Amino acid sequence: MTPAPDARARDRMLIEAGLTLSAELDLDAVLQRIVELACDITGARYGALGVLGEDRRIERFITIGISEEQRAAIGDPPTGHGILGVLIEQAQPLRLPDLTEDPRSVGFPPNHPPMRSLLGAPVRALGRVFGNIYLTDTQNGDEFTEDDEAALVVLATQAGVAIENARLWHDIEDAQQQLRRLEVLDDRERIATELHDGVVQSLFAVGMALQGAAALADDPAIGTRLENAVEDIDRVIRDIRNYIFGLRPGILADRHLDEAIRELAAETSERTGVLTVVEVDDAVAAELASRAGDVIQLVREALSNVGKHADAATVGVRLRRAADGGAELEVDDDGHGFDVEAPRDGMGLANLEHRVEAMGGTLTIVSDPSTGTTVTARWPA
Repeated sequence: MTPAPDARARDRMLIEAGLTLSAELDLDAVLQRIVELACDITGARYGALGVLGEDRRIERFITIGISEEQRAAIGDPPTGHGILGVLIEQAQPLRLPDLTEDPRSVGFPPNHPPMRSLLGAPVRALGRVFGNIYLTDTQNGDEFTEDDEAALVVLATQAGVAIENARLWHDIEDAQQQLRRLEVLDDRERIATELHDGVVQSLFAVGMALQGAAALADDPAIGTRLENAVEDIDRVIRDIRNYIFGLRPGILADRHLDEAIRELAAETSERTGVLTVVEVDDAVAAELASRAGDVIQLVREALSNVGKHADAATVGVRLRRAADGGAELEVDDDGHGFDVEAPRDGMGLANLEHRVEAMGGTLTIVSDPSTGTTVTARWPA
């Protein structure tokens, strides 16, 4: 560790730090690298990253500047009292010229090296505080400056993106293992929901963060690299959605929602022999574009139920404006209806209900043995 760099060198280090952190996929390595970079950029002698648990106490403490022998002599790592607790509670950058003189300090345990000046900043990942970076004592003995604080805040933002990125790829590896087990367990619905609600949303968040970093980059070459990374993430999202919904490549990716519904209906007609009629309000389809994958899966499950149970000749799929100004998806058939109050075999209708509720909507099912079944999902304006 060396004294703090000058302003121009520090800016270059921050840009390189963002690229370095985003390229690392192992979470343990990311956490260690964050502390090292924080010390390098500010010239701090000691650095630590406290990872918070569900109870907002420190459950993991990664350090720089203290040897393994010193850590063993100090004893148990901190849990978040005193000055460390201040940063946890306030979740704002904190800079103190002498932490030992602050009334909120509870002192150091035996065998702890003396420390005076302090600089800290929270690390946020996907909207919540993941942990805090703590730095103490500069190499030259001066206090931490406003520039040091500004640099640490930027690094903490980059760290949050990197942490979520590493966790995301860990989730993707887990999801891939689950998908391999899928052939044996036939548990597509649960896996698909976890992939969409976890991996896809996390990928989207990482892409947005990288896009923001590209806009701030002074070096055009670095900005281009970040934009290329965002494009790669977009392609991964499309691929994962195709896997989730069991669609052949291209049925939803790069298509509008109305086109995807019509193609799915055509496939259903060809496979089951049931005449499928589609009516789509283009304005409503455009409003639901961000949830196109969920809408497509609703249509797929509803048509699948008709093909398996209804013995229908015709089925209609209508996406239109609801009476209250919201959106309405209706799938109705002229087959054999059922008693909606009776116990239901299988999970088809339950899956529809859960999916619509997760999207913030309501599901209505009307059925009669002589006229068929109508399933209607509605979302408020």
